[in-house]
Amino acid sequence: MSENSREQVRFNVEGMTCAACSSRVEKVLNRTDGVEEANVNLPLEQATISYDPDVVDAQTLEARVEKAGYEVKKDTQEFQVTGMTCASCANRVEKKLNRLPGVESANVNLALESAQVTYNSEAVSIDNMKHAVEKAGFGLKEKEGQQSNEAGEDRAEEQLGKFLFSAILSLPLLWTMVTHFEFTSFLWVPEAFMHPWIQLALATPIQFIVGWQFYTGAYKALRNKSANMDVLVAMGTSAAYFYSIYLGYQWTQTGGMPELYFEAAAIIITLVVLGKLFEARAKGRTSQAIQKLLSLQAKTANVLREGEVVEVPVEDVARGDRVLIKPGEKIPVDGRIVEGSSTVDESMLTGESMPVDKMEGEEVVGATLNQAGGLTIEATKVGEETALAQIVKTVEEAQGSKADIQRMVDKVSGIFVPAVVAFAAVTFITWYTVVDPGSVQSALIPTISILVIACPCALGLATPTSIMAGSGRAAELGVLYKGGEYLEQAQAVDTVLLDKTGTITEGEPQVTNVYAVSGWNEAALLEITASAEQPSEHPLASAIVQGAKDQHLRVQQPESFTSLPGHGIEAVVEGKSVLVGTKKLLEERSISFQAEEKESLEAEGKTAMLVAIDGEFAGMVAVADTIKPTSKAAVERLKQAGMHVVMITGDNARTADAIAERAGIKHVRAEVLPEEKSAEVQRFQNLGHQVAMVGDGLNDAPALAAADIGMAIGTGTDIAIEAADITLMRGDLHSAADALLVSQKTMRNIKQNLFFAFLYNTSALPIAAAGLLAPWVAGAAMAFSSVSVVLNALRLQRLKFTGQEKGGVS
Repeated sequence: MSENSREQVRFNVEGMTCAACSSRVEKVLNRTDGVEEANVNLPLEQATISYDPDVVDAQTLEARVEKAGYEVKKDTQEFQVTGMTCASCANRVEKKLNRLPGVESANVNLALESAQVTYNSEAVSIDNMKHAVEKAGFGLKEKEGQQSNEAGEDRAEEQLGKFLFSAILSLPLLWTMVTHFEFTSFLWVPEAFMHPWIQLALATPIQFIVGWQFYTGAYKALRNKSANMDVLVAMGTSAAYFYSIYLGYQWTQTGGMPELYFEAAAIIITLVVLGKLFEARAKGRTSQAIQKLLSLQAKTANVLREGEVVEVPVEDVARGDRVLIKPGEKIPVDGRIVEGSSTVDESMLTGESMPVDKMEGEEVVGATLNQAGGLTIEATKVGEETALAQIVKTVEEAQGSKADIQRMVDKVSGIFVPAVVAFAAVTFITWYTVVDPGSVQSALIPTISILVIACPCALGLATPTSIMAGSGRAAELGVLYKGGEYLEQAQAVDTVLLDKTGTITEGEPQVTNVYAVSGWNEAALLEITASAEQPSEHPLASAIVQGAKDQHLRVQQPESFTSLPGHGIEAVVEGKSVLVGTKKLLEERSISFQAEEKESLEAEGKTAMLVAIDGEFAGMVAVADTIKPTSKAAVERLKQAGMHVVMITGDNARTADAIAERAGIKHVRAEVLPEEKSAEVQRFQNLGHQVAMVGDGLNDAPALAAADIGMAIGTGTDIAIEAADITLMRGDLHSAADALLVSQKTMRNIKQNLFFAFLYNTSALPIAAAGLLAPWVAGAAMAFSSVSVVLNALRLQRLKFTGQEKGGVS
C-alpha cells in the first residue's frame, strides 16, 4: 500500500474496561484486510487506524469494532440547509453528506429545510460537512433553538418582496397578453406596452433580478452534474426571454408587430415566486407544534437563594435549587414537591384535560400550570434534561427522520428532472420537424410549458410535510413517535397486546371492599387492620393503609408486629391481637369463618384478606388493582379500528379474566412470566400479524423491543420508554388508539399527496407536449401543486381525539 493511497481514521470506542479489552479491539482491527496499522488507547478510549480505502472503508471498520462487543461513539447534529428548492436538491445534499467518511447516516428534509446527521466526530468534522455541502452549491449551518422558524419567516418576507416587485412590472405585460384572446380583444392597451423594447425593459428586471435565484440554483446543480427545479425554470423562461429579444431585433430590420413572449417568461417567474411565498408560509405552519411546545416553558423562576427569593431566568436554575411557584404560575423545571400541595394542569404535555392532584414528595413537570396552592419544589431536571426539552427533541427527530416511502420518492425525483429535460428536447424537435416544420415559435410554446410544469417540488414536499404535521399534532395529544419510520409502520398494526398492570389498570392496588361481621363496623375494622399493617412493606398492606388514610381514619403504630411470609401478618393494636392474611393462616390458628364472600370477591379479580381479632373472625378487606376509567372505552376504539386486542399478564387466570371482562377484552394470555412476554409477541408475529405491544413496566421492555411497534406508557419506567418506538405521555389507553389512528391518517394523507403529485406531473406533460397549455398557465399550475400538497398536509393539524374520535381528516 502506497503512502498516497493510505487514509487514517479515529474512533471513540466505548465499553472497554481493561487492557484486555483494548488489546482485543486492536487485534480485531489489525486482522482486517486493508488495515495497515491499528492502535487502541485505553485511557483515551480511542482507536486510530491506518487503512487502504480501496480495500476497506470506515463503515466496515466501525462494524468490526461493534461486532467485537464494543460501541463506536456517534454524534448527532441538526443542521439548517439553505438554497434547496426541490426534491432533487434535498437528494443531492443527502448524497454529499452520506458519501463523507465518518458519516453514518444523513437525512435531509426539504419541508423543514434541515439535515439530521449521525457521524463519528473523530473521522469527520462539522467543517468537513459544511465544505462538502457548500461545494454542492448549498449552505449548511448548525441549528439553534428557533432558528428554523425565524429563517422560514425571513424567506417568506424575502419572497413577498420579490413577488410585489415582479407583480408590478408584470402587470403591463399581463395586460397585453390578455388582449390576445378573442373575447378580450375589445380591451384598450396603450400602444407603448406593445413596443418590443418597452416589454424588454419591463421583463429584464424580472428575469435577472427576481429570477436570478433560479440561474444560480441551476448553475450549482449543473456544476454538480445534476438537475433540479431551478434548471427547469431557468431553461423555460430563458428560452421565452431570449427568443423574444431575437424577434424584437428582427422587427427593427423588417418592421411589423412580432408575437413576443416576454410576458410568458415574466409571469412564469412571478407565479413561481408567488407559489414559493405561499409554500414558505404554509411550511412554517407545519412546524407550529414545536413552536407551541417551546412557548410553554416559563421564562423565569423564583429561586430561594441565601434565604431570599430571587427571580432568575429559567436557564439559570440549577439542579437542587428550591423553586417557589405561586398559584396560576407555570412550573419552570422538573422537580419534586418539598412543601405544599396543589392541583396541576398537565394538559399541555399529556393532552389530558383533567388537572392532577399533587402532594408533598410527588414529582411535577416543567411547563405545566400550578392551579390552586403554593408549591416549593426541589429542581431535579433542568435545561435539556427536562421532560419538555426531551419531548421537543423527540418531535424534532421524528420530523427530521425519513420514512421508507420518502426514500422511494427520492429515487424517483432524482431521475425525474433529467427525464423531463430529455422529453422537452424531444418535444421541441418533434414540433420543429414534424408538427410545424421550421417554426421555432410553434416548437417553443410546448417546450417551455413542459419545462415549467414538471417541477418535482410537490413530490419532494408530499411526505415530509405530512410527517411534520402528523407527528406535531400527535405530540399535542401526548403521543411521541421516535422517528418517521415508526409513524409509518404503526398504520400496518393489526394486533395490539396490552400489559395489564399500569396499562389497563391503575398499577396501584386500592381498597375496594370492607366486609365486617356482627360486632364490628366497616370503618373500625379498616382502621385496626390498617394499623396492624402499618409496618409492612407489602403492596397490599400499603393499599390498606392508604385506604384508611383516604377515609381520614386513625392509623397508628402497632405495639408489636410479625410478618408471616406467604400467610400474612400478626400484630397487637391497642392490646388487641390482630391476624391479617390468608384462609390458610386462619385455619392454622383454628379460627372459623365464612368463605362465600371471599370467593365472590376473588371471582371479581380482587384479593380478599381475612381479619381475625382476639381469636375471632372479624371480617375481610378486599384489595384490587382497579381498572383505569378510560380503559374500556379505549379498548372499544381499538376494536372499532379493526385491531385484534389481547391482554397479556402474569396474574392468575381468574383475576386476568375478571379484569379483561371489565375492559371489554375477549382474548387473554394469563400467567405469562416476564421473560415469556417477548415470546408471546413473536408467536403472534409468526402467525403473520403486525404487532403493537403496550406496556409500562421493567418486565415489558423485552416485549416492547420485540414488537413491530412498542408503545410505552409515559408514566412507566425509563427502561420501558427507552425500549419503545412510541411514548404515550397521557398514561391511558386512549393515547395508544390515538397513536395508531394518527399513523393511519398520516399515511393516508401522504398517499393522497403522492397520488396528486404523480398524477399532476404525468397527466400535465402530454397536455403540455400537445401545445394545449400556455406557459404562464403551466407556471401557475406548478406553483399551485406545491401549495396544495402542503395545505393538504396541514389538515392533519385539525385531528381531534378526546376519548373518542370526534373528527379530523378522512
